[in-house]
Amino acid sequence: MALGPVLVIGLDPARIPGWDPEPVVAAIARGQARFAEHGVEADMCLVAPDDDPETAIVEALTRRDFACVVVGGGIRKHEPLLPLFERVVNLVRQHAPGAAIAFNSTPEDTVDAALRWLPGDVSGRHDG
Repeated sequence: MALGPVLVIGLDPARIPGWDPEPVVAAIARGQARFAEHGVEADMCLVAPDDDPETAIVEALTRRDFACVVVGGGIRKHEPLLPLFERVVNLVRQHAPGAAIAFNSTPEDTVDAALRWLPGDVSGRHDG
């Protein structure tokens, strides 16, 4: 039985100037593979902060009903992106009000963040 669906919102590593995207691209691929291992349906919405991320996020949020939305650390942890992080949280509240909101530490533990909030969570915790 598939769990989810989950939407992962993060920064597109290929569109961030000044650094090598390959390690992050590889980590995202490993993280996506972990969703499949856990039987969790997951969609990705990767955005660039300077390229109208709100439109892409709203389109992703309204594609289907999500059980959980995971907001990536690239958006949350980089202080200059705080306004984007606030917009993401409020867009989730507006366009996916029934979805839990979760936060990952790395692209590879994204499924763990989602599993904390999906129905049938074996840990019994919902404390993030």
